[in-house]
Parts: sequence; structure tokens; C-alpha cells
Amino acid sequence: MLMDFDYLVFIGRFEPFHNGHAAVARHALGRAKKLIFLVGSADTPRTIRNPWTVAERAVMIQAALGDADEGRLIIRPLRDHLYNESQWIAGVQRAVAEAIQSDHGKPEASVGLVGMDKDASSYYLKEFPQWPLVDVQHTETLSATELRRYFFEAGKIDFHGALLMLRGNVPAPVYDMLEAFRKNSPAYAQLVAEHQFIDQYKAAWKEAPYPPTFVTSDAVVVHSGHVLLVRRRAEPGKGLWALPGGFVGQGESIADACLRELREETRLKIPVPVLKGSLKSLHVFDHPERSLRGRTITHAFHFDFPAGELPDVRGGDDAEKARWVPVSEALDMGPKLFEDHLHILEFFLGRG
Repeated sequence: MLMDFDYLVFIGRFEPFHNGHAAVARHALGRAKKLIFLVGSADTPRTIRNPWTVAERAVMIQAALGDADEGRLIIRPLRDHLYNESQWIAGVQRAVAEAIQSDHGKPEASVGLVGMDKDASSYYLKEFPQWPLVDVQHTETLSATELRRYFFEAGKIDFHGALLMLRGNVPAPVYDMLEAFRKNSPAYAQLVAEHQFIDQYKAAWKEAPYPPTFVTSDAVVVHSGHVLLVRRRAEPGKGLWALPGGFVGQGESIADACLRELREETRLKIPVPVLKGSLKSLHVFDHPERSLRGRTITHAFHFDFPAGELPDVRGGDDAEKARWVPVSEALDMGPKLFEDHLHILEFFLGRG
């Protein structure tokens, strides 16, 4: 059969892989010899927005399209770069080139992009002019966001109704995987707890005259090749490692809030004048989806101490534990770091 492309590229998070995704993939397999899946939000912790690892999502894809596989599916992880779109675009280009190379494809292979240009979230489809776009018409199915809500509310609302909605909108092998995850994975209970916390958190602000915007402050304290991290005591992100920080009080400046939270969460004994004198830079991080709690803008302060013995620290307030982590180790802690804190570290420490 004559194909239009050697490879088509399908970019998505696939949280979970649903019938709409499957329809796009099958259309692509009718147009290309092979289909390259770039599975986004790789190297992130489990959250109610990203409940499944890349490996788990890859199994969903392979199970759902098993009859069409025959070596025609190539699945690769794709990292987020929330504050550097050029890095993300380069990551896509690099992943596609490596996928073709590992498939022993020719340098002149024809490549296209496949997807549904449905709303503003599809902007990325226009960022690769070198690849013709195969725009697949929208397939009627619930969104992944709606399906995740049913998945986490299965024990709270109409149990059978929620499962029926899931069963009707994902391929049968994916539904079986979701059921196995719900029944057998210890992660499911924590995700449900996080879902309930976020629901209650947002409900508390429901009567506000307009959607609230929260302001927080975070401290990036680097000392002798180590960065100071705390382990979160409560939801959201319970058990994840994070930068010391928190919400700005009504009667304090953002910088003062940063110093207060740093002291409360780590018991760091460095005097305030010394901390202020070690301030190297600061930056605002405001990605609209950086926090599950809602629109949250954080101001991060980078304090730098090039050398010396590491000061004693211990967890306090909202932090279960505090410790100095080698910078190289911290930059590899993506699945264990809260919200966008890996991206903040990368921004200040040079990798992002």
C-alpha cells in the first residue's frame, strides 16, 4: 500500500490513552509506514494531572493498538520545558531524529505531524513548519481531563456510572489497565486523596467574585555545590521534595515571605543580613498550569554560597524533612520534585 509519509509524529500526554487518541493513531497508520509517539510530561511525579509514568502510558498505547503494531509503533519520552519553548521544540526535533536513526531510517525520510487542531492547546502543531500537518477531525469522546476525574471519583460518586463512562471512552485493554491500577497500585489512594484535597481547596474559593490568583515565594539556596530541599508533609504533593517556600502574607513583602518560609521550613541558622548579601538573582515563574491549586505565581530567590561547610538544617512547619542535596542529584530528581521546582532549579543552575 502506498503511504504518504515514512513517519508521522503524534505528540501528547495520553493521560490516559483514550478512544480519540486511538482514532488519530489509526488514521495516522493509514497514512504513514510508522508512527512515532512522543509521550509528554516525562520525568515528572505522579499527580492527578499526570497519574501515569511514560512506561505505563507506552503499555496503554501498545495494548490499544496491538493489532496494528507489527513494529510500526515507535514510542519515545518527551520532557516538559515550561519556561523555555525553544528547549521543548529542540527536544521534539531531537527525539524524532533519534527515533528515525534507531529505526535505521534514511536521512531524507518523509516526516509529518498528526493531531487535532481543536483549540488554543493545539498551538504546538504550528511550531514545526518542516513537517506537513495531518489534521484529524475531532472524534467524539470525553477529554482526558474528564476521564481522570471519573477515575478518581469512582469511589466517591456513582461507582458503576463512573466506571461505565471510563469503559465507554477508552480502548478495552486500557480500561483493564486502569482497573488494575485502581485496585492494585498503592499510588491510587494517594492520588484520590490529592484529588479530594484540590476539589475542597477550589470549592473554598468558589464564591469569590473572580478566580483568585495566589502569590508565593520560593528560596533556591545553593551552598558548596548543594541545594536545600524540603520534603512536603501534606497535600498537594505529600512526600515530594520541594524548594522551601510558601504563600505571601498580607502584611509582608515577597522577599520577607521568602526569608520567613525558609527559616520556618528548614531552621537554617544563616543570619538574615548574610542571606540578603548572598542573593544572586530572582525570577518570577508564572506558567498557568504550574500548580494544581489554581493560578499561582511564585517569585524565586537564588541565594548562593560558593564554598564552606554546610549549615545544619532540619524540617519544620509544613516540611517533614530538610536536607542538602548535591546539585547533580537534584537535577535528576524530576519524578520526586513538586510542581515546577525542577524547572526553577534548571533556570537558576544553567540546564534549562
